[in-house]
Amino acid sequence: MKLDEFNLDRFLDAQEHSYGTALTELRAGKKRSHWIWYIFPQLRGLGVSPTSHTYGVASLKETHAYLDHPVLGLRLREAIKLVLDQKNPNAEDVLGELDALKFKSCLTLFSLAAPSERIFSDALERFFSGERDIQTLKLLKIT
Repeated sequence: MKLDEFNLDRFLDAQEHSYGTALTELRAGKKRSHWIWYIFPQLRGLGVSPTSHTYGVASLKETHAYLDHPVLGLRLREAIKLVLDQKNPNAEDVLGELDALKFKSCLTLFSLAAPSERIFSDALERFFSGERDIQTLKLLKIT
């Protein structure tokens, strides 16, 4: 599979100037700027904004490509680990109410694509009592 089949460069381009900021904010335990869509991508169709469409992942196949990407997959795992490292077990406190929902959607999507990778299910368990995002499951026709 070609890594550019899904235009994954759109994520790299978006992260170029904000990935460091995202990590700094996650380490500090408080998201303050706008980077959620391309750091913690969710399934396309969950949001209605042009930004959510641009950075929405279209399928489980694209999700696998994202995870396998030598930069994006590592960055996603690194960012999730920073959230998991927070002493605060409330994702809303770290990310804000709306972005906590996006985080849950992201974790749901990637947990389905890589069920053997504990980081996704561990984060779902820690922050959302193990509950997956219902809308993500519906869009993927998994209910």
